[in-house]
Amino acid sequence: MAFSSNSGSGPMAEINVTPLVDVMLVLLIIFMITAPLMTHKIRIDLPQANPNTQETTPPEPIDLAVREGGDLFWNDEPITEAMLQAQLRVAAQKNPQPELQIRADKTTQYQLIATVMANAKSAGMVKIGFITAQQ
Repeated sequence: MAFSSNSGSGPMAEINVTPLVDVMLVLLIIFMITAPLMTHKIRIDLPQANPNTQETTPPEPIDLAVREGGDLFWNDEPITEAMLQAQLRVAAQKNPQPELQIRADKTTQYQLIATVMANAKSAGMVKIGFITAQQ
């Protein structure tokens, strides 16, 4: 409130609106500048569902057992190392590729398991896992 010296009868009841108009003009200019920036759009290419495709079930995993003496078993059937490499190349070509699950005895040397993993990698197998027995 401002006090006027012109009229001695009492306080002046007028509000000074000049600062309010200044603030409103500044806010108007800010919103006029920022409003076009808020309408900026980002284009996103979303995948489209194809109703013609059927859901494919994942292939059965391959169980490869490595025994302590170096014996190999492909899904519980004994195989040689040459047959293993051929089977791995065939399995690597499948789409989707099955997971190779290696199951080794507790006393199997690591060198045998490392050789099997190297053969699987050179054949093109991507999914390799390990199976352990519960105690």
